[in-house]
Amino acid sequence: HVLLKESGGGSVQAGGSLRLSCAAFGDTHSTYYMGWLRQAPGKEREGVAGIDEFGSAWHADSVKGRFTISRENAKNTLYLEMNSLKPEDTAMYYCAADPVPHRLWVGSPNYRGQGTQVTVSL
Repeated sequence: HVLLKESGGGSVQAGGSLRLSCAAFGDTHSTYYMGWLRQAPGKEREGVAGIDEFGSAWHADSVKGRFTISRENAKNTLYLEMNSLKPEDTAMYYCAADPVPHRLWVGSPNYRGQGTQVTVSL
């Protein structure tokens, strides 16, 4: 079992930046692949970015060039650097983990944190 705890959300104006962090506790075999999901009101949950323990990363087309995912394996910590934020990035952001990357990419990982709210205003 894995426990994921996010931090770093908040409110920012369009064009601003935020950095999300996620601490993982428990079965590290399940954190081979970690990432971030988001869900806006009235929309389905979607994968935003993912990264394996070797540093190979994936970013959704909607955030490429603006968001960067990274991780520190020694600290079991995951990050999401978000720059040039847009109002459409407003959502609840969830830290996620799953040994199968595809499940995270489609928004249905085995493990998910409680979430942290990101709000971007004009």
